[in-house]
Amino acid sequence: MDTMAKRDYYEVLGVARDAQAADLKKAYRRLAMKFHPDRNPDNPDAQDKFKEAKEAYEILNDPQKRQAYDRFGHDAVNAGPGAGGRGGFGADVGDIFGDIFGDIFGGGRERHRNRGADLRYPIELTLEEAVNGVEKELRVPSLSECDTCDGAGSSDGEVHTCDTCHGTGQVRIQQGIFSLQQACPSCRGHGRTIVNPCMDCNGAGRVERTRTLSVNIPAGVDTGDRIRLSGEGEAGGPGAAPGDLYVEVHVREHALFKRDGNDLFCEIPIPFATAALGGELEAPTLAGSVSLKVPAETQTGRIFRLRGKGVKSVRSHAAGDLLCRVMVETPVNLTREQREHLQKFQASLGEKKRHSPKESTWFDSVKSFFEELTG
Repeated sequence: MDTMAKRDYYEVLGVARDAQAADLKKAYRRLAMKFHPDRNPDNPDAQDKFKEAKEAYEILNDPQKRQAYDRFGHDAVNAGPGAGGRGGFGADVGDIFGDIFGDIFGGGRERHRNRGADLRYPIELTLEEAVNGVEKELRVPSLSECDTCDGAGSSDGEVHTCDTCHGTGQVRIQQGIFSLQQACPSCRGHGRTIVNPCMDCNGAGRVERTRTLSVNIPAGVDTGDRIRLSGEGEAGGPGAAPGDLYVEVHVREHALFKRDGNDLFCEIPIPFATAALGGELEAPTLAGSVSLKVPAETQTGRIFRLRGKGVKSVRSHAAGDLLCRVMVETPVNLTREQREHLQKFQASLGEKKRHSPKESTWFDSVKSFFEELTG
């Protein structure tokens, strides 16, 4: 649009010439929501009205620009740096857009840029705690919002838009045909300057503090799982959102059980006589011991599956199994009488290998190997 075709900025926003900043912002928000291009993708007129409203708000919302506009009208906008025109205003309408819509949608570029850092907190659990769930208290050292200035960084509550970057936090440097963008050196990328910084936080808006948080660890978690506590990370810069806290789970090794997903494994010693004759064993589970029936002639290494005695999944709540591997124990510290009984038992077996299934299979394999070798 040329200067002659432009409407009066007050008329564009539909406000009186003595309208306050809050009235300007309210009027622009209403027009921006109505004519935003995302809401009117096929309406060029709406896009023009959106740009017109942005330009009007850009000028009238800044006291210096508004004063120049009130004196010189649209000529002040196009006059150049010396007259306080667009070259002198130098505002980025994208930041105005971010300021308005950041209030509506909880975002905005500056809030994202100065968002607080995410924190990682490793926590160690016993297997029982991981399987059953537990509530833990965490002591988290982090940067938190300063209570004295409520995170503003200013002792008097006054925060000014940076004159160098006009609140964008970024400056553009032209080097030949290339245009580079970097953090504003005046405000260090914050987009705001503070004349009277808070004495407790030195204007940062944040102080180091150790907080105590309570977190509920759900049942079924395993090593490597992460629990996200939204907004419990470091405080952001002035007006920016805090980061998140990620609790990283590590489960300690257990004396009896090993975990694989939702299944548990354990080894159970079994007396020689019970393995040969059959009987019952006490099998440990995380909920207490259960009776395990062992058939006669059980060999060492045999695995018995106890369904549903494993871990309930943290996601599906389906329970895994407990796998019990029996290990036949060789008797030790035998008395003379016991040794004699075993010797008689061994003699009674004779040469029949059917009493030792593993040994029989092993000898057959060795015999076949040498037959093939000699050939």
